[in-house]
Amino acid sequence: MSFCFFNERPAIEDINLRIRKNRVTAIIGPSGCGKSTFLRSLNLMHEMTPKSKVIGSIKIHGKDISESNAVDVRKNVGMVFQKPNPFPSMSIYDNVIAGLKLNGNKKNSDLDDIVEKNLKHAGLWEEVKDRLKTPAMSLSGGQQQRLCIARTIAVNPEIILMDEPTSALDPISTAKIEELIYNFKSEYSIIIVTHNMQQAARVSDFTAFLYLGKLIEFSKTRRMFTNPKERLTEEYVTGKFG
Repeated sequence: MSFCFFNERPAIEDINLRIRKNRVTAIIGPSGCGKSTFLRSLNLMHEMTPKSKVIGSIKIHGKDISESNAVDVRKNVGMVFQKPNPFPSMSIYDNVIAGLKLNGNKKNSDLDDIVEKNLKHAGLWEEVKDRLKTPAMSLSGGQQQRLCIARTIAVNPEIILMDEPTSALDPISTAKIEELIYNFKSEYSIIIVTHNMQQAARVSDFTAFLYLGKLIEFSKTRRMFTNPKERLTEEYVTGKFG
């Protein structure tokens, strides 16, 4: 990607990096630096904002995502948001299969197995297996976020985008989500935006540091936090600004 514009003003520019398969990549940087804008561009969600556009290319397996239908892209590149967003009018069960129904899967015979499998994968099954038909909003915040993760993985994406997925959660729920992220990387490529330096260090294999809409540094996480190449990176990860 070269540029992403909103109302003709560049929000991010000169972003050029390769995301590794089956690894966790953290995107860090101060508020307003373009982290979420970059993340939303990766599954064409920027198109939902009027007068926005991307100049450049975003490729998955060498194919530019702009050449594909947005629904297909979002099926392959799932998104978990900062605030848990289960569908409020749906049950726990129906939330898990919502994406499948949207994508045309109407086979009721295997839905029970799909719900159980993905709730187990999201670490939520034992907590909700006896109340699957109750409203999703009856769950705690941490449970709602894991439900949203179950809904995301139910459509079998290759890539999962996470926009500060634990910022609204308590430490126990945060630890559960971080454990999921660590376990998921054997199956998915994960890109997580986080303000939490400790979290980035704990869960990610690679880290990209953005500042004022530009990519300052991209490297293995351990090197980023112990021996960054750029002075600006060092000042940010050591808490001198941000």
